[in-house]
Amino acid sequence: MGDLLLARHGETEWSRAGRHTGRTDLPLTRHGEEQARSLVPLLAGRTFALVLTSPLVRARRTAGLAGLTGAVPDADLREWDYGGYEGVTTADIHRTRPGWDLWTDGVPPGPGLPGESPEQVGERADRVLARVAGALDEGDVMLVAHGHLLRVLTARRLGLSPAEGRLFRLETGTLNRLSLEHGRPVIAEWNTRP
Repeated sequence: MGDLLLARHGETEWSRAGRHTGRTDLPLTRHGEEQARSLVPLLAGRTFALVLTSPLVRARRTAGLAGLTGAVPDADLREWDYGGYEGVTTADIHRTRPGWDLWTDGVPPGPGLPGESPEQVGERADRVLARVAGALDEGDVMLVAHGHLLRVLTARRLGLSPAEGRLFRLETGTLNRLSLEHGRPVIAEWNTRP
């Protein structure tokens, strides 16, 4: 059984500013490109049975700069749909909704953006995990995607509810590894940088 490796895309202008970035397709900053390139030595010598990436440019670019070839875009790896909170910081949300918590409340709809609950993001994460199960039997699998989505996916891989993704802070441009110990999923590495 292989390991499930997760890479969060490199920095964007909005991730640097703490703005919720779901469907907005932003490029990497120069620093984000450097972060993506810094993953190359961490991946050196590894072969993957499957490489999937979010269809958004920040994830696809990270995969390419990290030296990952043959990555297949997967719509279920796109980031949480932040609905009416797209592009807004948590601090700004708290000005009008002081008790708001993404992990328990989800988000309200916005113009053309329906928003998602933690459970809806969890359903997408579960579909990804089901798709990669066969490939994990063949070897390591690599996913390149977004912070909140990968946190939910980690929670689901560990048998936790989607909202427990709140426990796994995930930095931009990092490599993370989920493995098995005595047949149970575990975190083997988290927020790894060279």
